[in-house]
Amino acid sequence: MKDDTNKRRAATAALSYIRDGMALGVGTGSTADIFIELLEPLKAKLGNVVSSSERSTQRLAEFGISAVDLGSAGDLDLYVDGADEATKHRHLIKGGGGALTREKIVAAVAKRFVCICDASKLVPVLGKFPLPVEVIPMARSHVGRELLRMGGHPVLRENYRTDNGNLVLDCHGLTILDPAQMEAQLNNVAGVVTNGLFARRPADLLLLASPSGVKRYALGGT
Repeated sequence: MKDDTNKRRAATAALSYIRDGMALGVGTGSTADIFIELLEPLKAKLGNVVSSSERSTQRLAEFGISAVDLGSAGDLDLYVDGADEATKHRHLIKGGGGALTREKIVAAVAKRFVCICDASKLVPVLGKFPLPVEVIPMARSHVGRELLRMGGHPVLRENYRTDNGNLVLDCHGLTILDPAQMEAQLNNVAGVVTNGLFARRPADLLLLASPSGVKRYALGGT
């Protein structure tokens, strides 16, 4: 059985940033699942809650929390989500769970983005984890060729559609030295909905949990 102790430590640490009545965005993935579970005792104090995926909406409902549409919620006070890779500069790769587009939208409207991770997700350079790219179906071949030209090796995520009805190409073999530049470059490829780099809007606070505790990375240092 997989040990999720560090994920739970990180998720628990994020609870301290919740205030009465705040509008909260919730991400998608195994660490976000734990965070949702931990929200149950606090649900009466929450304002609007927005989910980044159908999966997380369902999980919120399991704990008696109703998610509302982002359009009716407006700006969010806080967004809490995990990541597949992170650097000390709070740049992230996300989208292993396929919710990258909605996650990026929710992060964009949040005043504060807190990323919660097992410390094993910290890397010096992004790219070991395959970079997810959400693609309009008719553009699959075109986008794949562009990713090859950029030095990547795109692999179609088999038997998978995003909540938006699109495909995901997981791009292997990239060494991402300038995440913000690559994020913009990829998003300029016709047919790309978005990619899993969160660098132009990084996390405001990165919480990395290990057996020795939770380390915090924020603007200006730890």
